[in-house]
Amino acid sequence: MTFAQKILETACEGIVLLKNENDVLPFKNTDEIAVFGRCQKDFYKSGMGSGGSVHAPYSTNLIDELCELEKSGYLKVNHTVKEVYEQWLKDNPFDNGRGEWACEPWSQKEMELEESLCKTAASTSQKAVFVIGRNAGEDKDLVPEKGSWYLSDCETDCLKKICKYFKNVVIVFNTYSVVDTAFINNPEFSGSIKSALYAWMGGMESGRAASHILCGLCTPSGKLTSTIAQDISDYPGTKNFGGKKENFYEEDIYTGYRYFNTFAKEKILYPFGFGLSYTTFSLSITGAKINGQKISVSVKITNTGKTSGKEVAQLYFSAPCGVLGKPADELCAFKKTKLLAPGESETLELSFDLFQMASYDEEGQTGFESSWVLEKGEYSVYAGNDSINKTKVDFNLYEKNSPLVSKSGSLFIEKNTLVKKCTQAAAPEKTFMRMKNENGKLTMEKVPLSKVNLSERIKNNLPQEFKKSDKAINFDDVKKSPELLEAFVAGLSLTELCTIVRGEGMLSTKATLGIAAAYGGLSESLYNKRVPVAGCSDGPSGIRIDTGREASLMPIGTQIACSWNEELSEELFVFEGKEVFKYEIDTLLGPGINIQRNPLGGRNFEYFSEDPFLTGKMAASQVRGLNKGGVSGTIKHFAVNSQETCRTVCDSILSERALREIYLRGFETAVKESPVVSIMTSYNPVNGHHSPSNYDLVNTILRREWNYSGLVMTDWWAKMNDCVTGGESSMQNTASMLRAGNDIYMVVDNDCSESNGYGDNIEESLKNGKLTLAELQLCVKRILNFILNAPVSKRPLRPLKLTLSFAPENRTSENAEIYTVHDEFLPSENTWLKVDKEETFIILGTYFKEGDNVSQSVSNIIINGEVAASIDSRTTKGKTVTTDAGHVKLSAGFYRVSLVNTKPGITVEKIAFKSE
Repeated sequence: MTFAQKILETACEGIVLLKNENDVLPFKNTDEIAVFGRCQKDFYKSGMGSGGSVHAPYSTNLIDELCELEKSGYLKVNHTVKEVYEQWLKDNPFDNGRGEWACEPWSQKEMELEESLCKTAASTSQKAVFVIGRNAGEDKDLVPEKGSWYLSDCETDCLKKICKYFKNVVIVFNTYSVVDTAFINNPEFSGSIKSALYAWMGGMESGRAASHILCGLCTPSGKLTSTIAQDISDYPGTKNFGGKKENFYEEDIYTGYRYFNTFAKEKILYPFGFGLSYTTFSLSITGAKINGQKISVSVKITNTGKTSGKEVAQLYFSAPCGVLGKPADELCAFKKTKLLAPGESETLELSFDLFQMASYDEEGQTGFESSWVLEKGEYSVYAGNDSINKTKVDFNLYEKNSPLVSKSGSLFIEKNTLVKKCTQAAAPEKTFMRMKNENGKLTMEKVPLSKVNLSERIKNNLPQEFKKSDKAINFDDVKKSPELLEAFVAGLSLTELCTIVRGEGMLSTKATLGIAAAYGGLSESLYNKRVPVAGCSDGPSGIRIDTGREASLMPIGTQIACSWNEELSEELFVFEGKEVFKYEIDTLLGPGINIQRNPLGGRNFEYFSEDPFLTGKMAASQVRGLNKGGVSGTIKHFAVNSQETCRTVCDSILSERALREIYLRGFETAVKESPVVSIMTSYNPVNGHHSPSNYDLVNTILRREWNYSGLVMTDWWAKMNDCVTGGESSMQNTASMLRAGNDIYMVVDNDCSESNGYGDNIEESLKNGKLTLAELQLCVKRILNFILNAPVSKRPLRPLKLTLSFAPENRTSENAEIYTVHDEFLPSENTWLKVDKEETFIILGTYFKEGDNVSQSVSNIIINGEVAASIDSRTTKGKTVTTDAGHVKLSAGFYRVSLVNTKPGITVEKIAFKSE
């Protein structure tokens, strides 16, 4: 199987069928289908921002793929409607916001439908499809407005006209995440919307996957990973979403289905875990047992329909409310069947750990402060195929002798039981009220505040300096004898230590050209000590290379998670790992595993679910896949990155219980169940402390409690504030980042790590005691340990300076603009450079960029059709700067020179070729 075939398989398994009255789907070979909506052609393949900026070798759209299936006799397509849209699209091209960061609109301009077109189409076509496209992404949340969360007026008008003449209408949601879905049942559409499915964004196979599901080449088996409610106002986090300074997480642990299933079942449109098929299944519980701490349930699934298909068995537990208060139920295990033929059965064994049902007690209400506790009482287990449609497991039928089984068939725990003793960490410092379940009644209570003396905690946990060796050690020695790593670090100079904790990028020439960052041996002195330079690339949907180099584009994270298929997810990322390895990249910046707290979150497409258990399992599968492919994954964004609005400054204020049970749980699962060796922190503060400098988040919880010893990096151009006092933040407060256990700052400008181009405070803090040499050494050790085990250490040491060679071309253009290496110029469509003798040149670019945000813009300097150098920028705040964009070797002759804005936003004023 090829990578593309695996992408298609995964995309198909992640599509969720919500509604299918009268078996409108799949289309039959006798059906003629009229397809409406511009996104039939402009079918989205991924979300906005760094996570979706992959230069895929191709993309597929819905209408063209349906036409391909028409050739094979699967259906008939109304070509009159198709041609009307094609003609209109010529005059109304796709609006990509000029290609600039977060400027693409949430929805594209839709064609106004003539009623006559609908009437004529309905005279020959039996069924209609209306495609609804929505996009959001990094730095761009959805908003509860028409054309964003809701249908636009034009879309509503189109749908009314379609439904007036067609009685069998299919809605295809080609969206980055869940959007308003309740309209499919609105009376104004005359009951004509018989079917609806979320096709999401399936990467470069997006349109093909949707067409295969619609025509029955694949039977849908996707399940929702987030609840679809009646309205956006029904979600408990909406009230506190989109704040510019701070968001209070009043819903606490009651996110998604934990809220709806406990307090508001009537507001559920489609429950968590829901998804239809073209066939039917029966689920029966055939066994249940308790073996020590392991609880196992056997579920027999039988295909009772007429079509082959897959089903997902889901286990949930219900804990006693006790003094802490609990959700009505929580997911604790799931498994997907193989493809079952009609009449075929499969028995799935689902198991989970007893301690998985524990809750976090912040204040000691159970007798155990700052601890994971199983409160006394009855714990019920349910099996089903979504969070509502489930049956209670009666353990008395199968487990006769367990002391945990009660007369009701539930598990009974006689007394409050300590599962794990922790220490208070990352608790809030501001008072607010949070939700609580009081035996089925929603009440509010004050959140426990932090009582930790952070200054003392840090002082009591300072590391010791490493001991130097009497012998000279280089990194080749460390490769042969890894136990020498600490001695090697101890022998590095202060400048070398500081260089290693500063990554360079984007588009450094010291690693694979065009990727996000380079880190490690970035200076001549480190190169002489044989320290390699590692490279990382966005993810999480594929390799982003801003030179325009092509890479495979996978489905968005939500779609992969909606497959509920860990094995498939792992197999997909084995392919991805191999491609990352082939491109000589050491880690993919993904998967993204933050909780989809609210459907408006712009980055939801990169993430998996509103549920932390499912999130952790899918993340672990992808990291394992990458590892088997030869590289590693960098899980992100640690932690509580729930919105894109003011993402670098908005404080996520939440209880320690919510932090641990909901927002950190997926990370914890991934760390403990897969070979995670790299983690990226988030931009936002968590309870007043920015994530990179949040000591309790990174050091107390991640490192000491979870025993994580791997690399931690910041997000690009992150800001840090004081580990203890919080307060104002800056990109220069790298000392607080290091003290918190965040090893490396991403990123300073290229060739600026050794010279401290950003002017950080490491050396100053070493002098005034706000950072110790041992803390700096420990961070460097973790970075070098990552490099030691990364693919780069298996490759020959590459030169620090990359010089590309180009051969001259015959100049055939008559009206060419000809410049020499003594000129400064701005390339146009017909610009040529004349070189008199062979030399090596530095390409200088003079440019500026407005604004002051973390958006990324790239302009490539092209010689003879190939990328020769790149200018990348976060911002120059409107000031003109000149940068060393690259090095080239040119012999005498003529060269075509052009400028391509891969990611617009930079204004290039001129370039120049200067002899080295």
